[in-house]
Amino acid sequence: MRIYIVEDDISVINILEDIIENYDLGEICGDCGGDVPNVSEILRSRPDVVLVDFLMPVMDGAELVSQLRKVNSSIKCIMISQVSSKDLIAKAYSAGIDFFISKPINLIEVQTILKNAAQQIENEKMLNSIRNMFSAPVQSDAQPVSHAENEYAKKLRLILNRVGMSGEKGCEDIIKICMHLKEKKIAVNSISVGQMCEAITDSPKSMEQRIRRAIASGMNNVAHMGIEDFMNDTFMAFSATLFSFEDVRTEMDFIRGKSSYNGKVSIKKFIDGLMLEADRY
Repeated sequence: MRIYIVEDDISVINILEDIIENYDLGEICGDCGGDVPNVSEILRSRPDVVLVDFLMPVMDGAELVSQLRKVNSSIKCIMISQVSSKDLIAKAYSAGIDFFISKPINLIEVQTILKNAAQQIENEKMLNSIRNMFSAPVQSDAQPVSHAENEYAKKLRLILNRVGMSGEKGCEDIIKICMHLKEKKIAVNSISVGQMCEAITDSPKSMEQRIRRAIASGMNNVAHMGIEDFMNDTFMAFSATLFSFEDVRTEMDFIRGKSSYNGKVSIKKFIDGLMLEADRY
């Protein structure tokens, strides 16, 4: 879920971005930086959700929402304000807002509202998918699904599943990066992690954070396997290929309570090892 923030207070923008990123509530695709919001710029960022401050000096939130709705009625608009006037709140809902977040910003409220917005978006996508399924004409010459690219993606997913990472949000990001590097024939060591992410998304920092969390989870899973059975097939296969074995050993010590810190995550090491393993399958 892509989120754009329109707010004239930089400190509020920072608070919202921290909450969204730290609690995996979505991907920040842009913010107005405290300046007057630009409707065209917001739409170019392709947001699913726009968080809008109600009381802004040049253009109020209700006016902005009204302009966004004229161009894209599917965007979810969430108003942020400490306004308690029923008339002003009614004005905001009349303009087309979907949800309301009160100031001062409350963590639980932000989490609840954004999760509700995400669920609403998913429900609408599912409904549209069902409609398209019944309205689309039957294709007699449909292309086969198993292209080489899809086969490679299956191999990547199989490996990620073996180390218990398939449920992590960063997995799809990892697969996209691997597919991009393979397609463009780019060596992992010739490009930075930031450049990898920039080639895939407009929000590289958020992507990098998701990937780092996913790899950390995978390392923890592999470390647990090694503690339970040092000869475990998955542990033997991936503890020194997807990760640095020294870092896996540090993670094992952390789990046992013998170390005060986790093993370090190397995104480039993991992606390089993952691609090598996929090539061997």
